[in-house]
Amino acid sequence: MIPLGSGLGLRQGEILGLSPEDIDREQMIVHIDRQLAYVGNRSLFKLPKGRKTRNVPISRGLLEVIDDYMDAYPPVTITLPWGKTTGDPISVRLLIVTVASGVDTGCEFNYRYWRPAFTTAGLTYVEGEDGMHALRHLYASTLLARGVTIKELAEYLGHSDPGFTLRTYTHLLPSSHAQARRAVDSIFKPRRPEKAASGSGTA
Repeated sequence: MIPLGSGLGLRQGEILGLSPEDIDREQMIVHIDRQLAYVGNRSLFKLPKGRKTRNVPISRGLLEVIDDYMDAYPPVTITLPWGKTTGDPISVRLLIVTVASGVDTGCEFNYRYWRPAFTTAGLTYVEGEDGMHALRHLYASTLLARGVTIKELAEYLGHSDPGFTLRTYTHLLPSSHAQARRAVDSIFKPRRPEKAASGSGTA
């Protein structure tokens, strides 16, 4: 769950609904076409939030993590209705299932695994701050720090409006001052040695 959230920026329901068949190994992308959802106590598959499917690039390192996981815990075929509790059933091989080869609601997963993990790690769980959504923030901050654009990030996260992505993650954007200086220096190339920082002593 943690690698899929922090390495692909998926929502919890999208992680729980992910299949190895969604991974295009030739193009190195993941098709996010469904999520696991609940109506009352009935589980079903449906389109991701906003009915918006998307493609997310996957790294070789993350693919290795997934392959290692599947070697230890083979995917399990789950059949659920599509779109609504009375919808036509579809069968999907899921990566994440319960020990009884079933599916968890998001709340069940949180109380059964996510919160206890904080206790095991010696951390204090803070309501409203330490949910699995934090993994999407980790994903976003990692990509922004490496120069991925807001427009690209919005596509990967499934946001229909890049402006929403900018408003949400603007505080994570790295300073562009150094990049701006290097860009201008490519036109006005420095001719003199760089001066030592002010206040530095000399031998």
